[in-house]
Amino acid sequence: MGSSQLVGILVGFARTLRNAGVQATGERVEAMVAAVDALDVTRPVDAYWAGRLTLCGEPDDLPIYDAAFAAYFGGRAPTRPSASVPAKRRAMALFAQADPNGTAGEEAGDDLAVAASTAEVLRHRDLAVLSAAERDEVRRLVALLAPATAARPSRRHHPARGGAVDPPRTVRRMLRHLGEPARLARRERRDKPRRLVLLVDVSGSMAPYADSLLRFAHAAVRRRPTLTEAFTLGTRLSRVTRALRHRDPDGALRAAGDAIPDWHGGTRLADSMKAFLDRWGQRGTARGAVVVLFSDGWERGDPALLAAQMARLARLAHRVVWVNPHRGKPGYEPLVAGMAAALPYLDDFVAGHSLAALEDLVGVISGAVRPRAATTTADERRAAERGRHSGAVRPRAATTTADERRAAERGRHSRS
Repeated sequence: MGSSQLVGILVGFARTLRNAGVQATGERVEAMVAAVDALDVTRPVDAYWAGRLTLCGEPDDLPIYDAAFAAYFGGRAPTRPSASVPAKRRAMALFAQADPNGTAGEEAGDDLAVAASTAEVLRHRDLAVLSAAERDEVRRLVALLAPATAARPSRRHHPARGGAVDPPRTVRRMLRHLGEPARLARRERRDKPRRLVLLVDVSGSMAPYADSLLRFAHAAVRRRPTLTEAFTLGTRLSRVTRALRHRDPDGALRAAGDAIPDWHGGTRLADSMKAFLDRWGQRGTARGAVVVLFSDGWERGDPALLAAQMARLARLAHRVVWVNPHRGKPGYEPLVAGMAAALPYLDDFVAGHSLAALEDLVGVISGAVRPRAATTTADERRAAERGRHSGAVRPRAATTTADERRAAERGRHSRS
């Protein structure tokens, strides 16, 4: 294995740690690469401790690191360092291939028949074509994702050394000194994360991706249980937030399956979106939130109704992200009637067909990255216009007037 391929594996592992909440910065990654080069790691136990000593910055990172190491490299994380470090320097691969019993097979003299982990390859594989073993591996990696929105200033304040003057605290301090001048009290606004709302299409056309997307929703709910809401869309709307709060991912999906009556059924996005906005979104769930829809855009009803509901959602939410599993496939164009109707009201249009796409989605939700793939290209916009003008969507109902667009922009800029 070449050094560039080895560095790629280590960088991919660091990326997995960052998505799990560990601050694996560039300096720490460089330190790990230097440690691997100095130790000439030929056994998993040495690689484990090389990464643990360089990538972890606090005690809370250790259990996350152990879970990420086991999931990324497909084996159990070592619990103790080796007695001696091999002195010979060879540029070989890092980790041993696992045998059918799940243990690493060693060659004579503690040397391992080592090979690169398949985790980096699985990151870019389509979730719909994975084998059973690959699907289990991806499930473990999806569970390590930590989707969370960025913080925003709230209306509440808290004492601080700098910032604006806090008149009530300053006056109380002066009264304690019988009205004598006292040191000015300062305050600053508290930061509060935005609410995250996930709408997952579980219709028949989304069946190959529904399991992975619900596990992504489970990871988001487990990260911030009180600030994350999860719903499923199909022929009806189902709230699965309570079911996804279960600690075990498999148990959470079983509970969610019991709560979803239209699993792998038809698609009525407009009716489901209207039910969500009438019952939940308009009453505060979607106000100022980051709303993420997972769907391929197939709509059995009138696309004009879906366009109207998406316009309502765009006025309420801080950001609307649409995740389409077909977005990352070559030659894709949003010609489906439902997708063409929703496209003008989206802030981000991203792929969701692979683990790498879901990792990029974590950055889009947090606002840390704005990749080019997150926005619609000129070709996609023209394709959507062709789909709209070809009769798939009623022109008058699907498009907006100049006054409506200006009103939507005023509403968008006034959202908290």
